[in-house]
Parts: sequence; C-alpha cells; structure tokens
Amino acid sequence: MGHGGDVIAELTTDHREVDELFEKIEAQPVGDKRRRKLVDALTIELVRHSVAEEMHLYPAVRKHVDGGDWIADKELSDHAEAEQHLKDLEGLAADDPQFDHLVAQLKLEVSEHIRDEEERLFPLLAAACTPEALNELGDKVRTAKKTAPTRPHPSAPDTPPGNKLLGPGVGLVDRARDLLTGRGKS
Repeated sequence: MGHGGDVIAELTTDHREVDELFEKIEAQPVGDKRRRKLVDALTIELVRHSVAEEMHLYPAVRKHVDGGDWIADKELSDHAEAEQHLKDLEGLAADDPQFDHLVAQLKLEVSEHIRDEEERLFPLLAAACTPEALNELGDKVRTAKKTAPTRPHPSAPDTPPGNKLLGPGVGLVDRARDLLTGRGKS
C-alpha cells in the first residue's frame, strides 16, 4: 500500500495494513510458527503507528478539535490497553494456549479503535484543520514512524514532551534488537 498524503490518508493506510496482518494471522493454522512471525510484524506496525499518533495526532486533536482533550485521552487509553496485550503476547509461542486468545482480544480492541478514529476522530480533525495543516501532520507522522520503537513499552510516556524525548532512543534500541534477532524479517 502506498503511504503519503495528509495525516488521515497516512493513518488510514496503516489501518488497512493492520487489517491485512490480522487476516494473514487468522489464515494460518492454530499453533503454526508463521503466526508468531506475523504477530511480530503486527506488533511492529501497531507500535510505530501508535507512537506517531501519540506524538503528533493527539496533540493536534487537543489543539484543534472541540472536546479534543476527552477524545485524545480516550484514544490514549485504547493505546495503553492494546500495548499491554502486545506486551503479553511478546514472549508467547504460537502454540501457547494464551496466544490465540490474546490475538483475538487484540483484534477486537484494535478494530474498535480503528472504527472510532475513522468514523469520529478523522472527520472532526478534517473539519477543524486546513488541508495544509493535515499535510504537515502527515509528514510528521511518517517521520516519527521511522524512528519509533518497534516493541511495546507500556510504561513509557505516551504524551509530549516525554514521548518525543525518549521515543527515538527507545526506537533505536528496539531496531538494533530486531536486527540482531531477525525479528520483523519475512
């Protein structure tokens, strides 16, 4: 899928990629090791996406959208739940009895979060911001995803300035670990 454009197009593309990863996971037989690799790919995508939203989207929602503080706080709460499930999945083998249960729970939460963003948050943001501001946010989100962590860190800060200060350093460590272990490679 192509990335680019304003923040809404960028994040919607991410959402479709997440949907496809869930479909690929479900297409594999229960207990198959490919499910573990696909969950690793899903984790990388979700963490990078979430960090970029936390760094740039939600501060913009707070600033520009009426009721934005409440909306951003709800989205951050959704992220915290999903990140904890990703952390719980991190050490499990695909044949662990909890693995499929956690994946199903994660899919339900992430699907609801995606639906909420696309049906409520994105239209509100589009109405509150200029096309130029949305394009600038899209650029910021794409840049943030390049340096974002690739592993769940539930206790890390999820709001500025903490996430903007620590995120790139944690991301560097995560990508080094991924390189050494081969995590995230097909």
